[in-house]
Amino acid sequence: MTKTFSELGVSADLVTALAEQGILEPFPIQRLAIADGLAGRDVSGKAKTGSGKTIAFGVPLVERAEKAEPKRPRGLVLVPTRELALQVHDVLRPLAAARDFSVVAVYGGAAVVRQQEALKRGAELVVATPGRLIDLIERGDVALAAIDAVVIDEADRMADMGFLPQVEWLLRRVGGEHQTMLFSATLDGAVDGLIKRHQRDPVFHEVISETVTVEEMEHRFLQVHQMDKVKVAARIAAHHDRVLMFVRTKRGADRVASSLEKEGVRANSIHGDLPQRVRERALRDFSEGKLPVLVATDVAARGLDIDDVTIVIHYDPPEDHKAYLHRSGRTARAGDAGLVVTLVLWDQELEVRRLQKRIGVDVPLVEMFSNDARLADLEAWDPRTELEPA
Repeated sequence: MTKTFSELGVSADLVTALAEQGILEPFPIQRLAIADGLAGRDVSGKAKTGSGKTIAFGVPLVERAEKAEPKRPRGLVLVPTRELALQVHDVLRPLAAARDFSVVAVYGGAAVVRQQEALKRGAELVVATPGRLIDLIERGDVALAAIDAVVIDEADRMADMGFLPQVEWLLRRVGGEHQTMLFSATLDGAVDGLIKRHQRDPVFHEVISETVTVEEMEHRFLQVHQMDKVKVAARIAAHHDRVLMFVRTKRGADRVASSLEKEGVRANSIHGDLPQRVRERALRDFSEGKLPVLVATDVAARGLDIDDVTIVIHYDPPEDHKAYLHRSGRTARAGDAGLVVTLVLWDQELEVRRLQKRIGVDVPLVEMFSNDARLADLEAWDPRTELEPA
């Protein structure tokens, strides 16, 4: 029988705060991790983005927090990207408000003065990217001596992006006895080293393997021609409400977004070279349904938790199978199925066939031009039974 939040030990005020957001029943990772988090145990959770892990660590963080003095927060969440910092902040804020606590998001690319002022007023919880937090510590704007609980979110992404030395630096400066919760899509390699060095007798919880996600997706691989590629992408996008399109480079993201606009499809790009306010606006418009297409690089999209993405388009095929799974997972959220389309040029066919073998997907590559009627409903079309172009 599925336990309710109350049965997991969550206090009535936080149960109410969750219910007001429409969160009535715990997801699997929440059922597994919340009770141990509330008990003060160190937790290692294997869970991908979109599984509900922010609530899994957020509820214990808020439940066990105490009032903070200026510049001395009680809880810390470390995340790899600015976008994830903002998303985690937005999830924690209603919970914190139920206790009259404040949450501050600390990340690069935004005005440091506002973050300094918020820390000086006293914030119980801080959600931070490692680089900006180290900067604020060295400026004397915040200290980690009063931290009771640390969360390392998307630990595998931290490792991929080279942030583990900074994470280690920060963890060494957390004072006294404290709880450490870690969440990651994988718990091996460098992440395993982090667990062994910084957790005491952790309890391990795991939900939803990546292979399940692959099976839940509908995969389409389309052979396209360079001069027709943007038109094919535009034709597909025109039939979906919320399209996340991946490219390999920052310049490519801008170029594709601009080309889609010329084809009559509203689109915007998101990548690391854009000012933070521009990235935030594009992400907000996309999340709210005002912008139908978001063209993203892999780094910019790491950790994004956006509901109701109807289709992921690999405009440029990913570098490897891990990138394919990570990108594609944006459209299979919390058990929902999703459509994933990969556009393949003639000289990319071999690498894409290798990719298919790695992810265990056996779907034919089918040539299509932008005037192909099947592009209007790729979900209904089965490439296994119809190999010739229309």
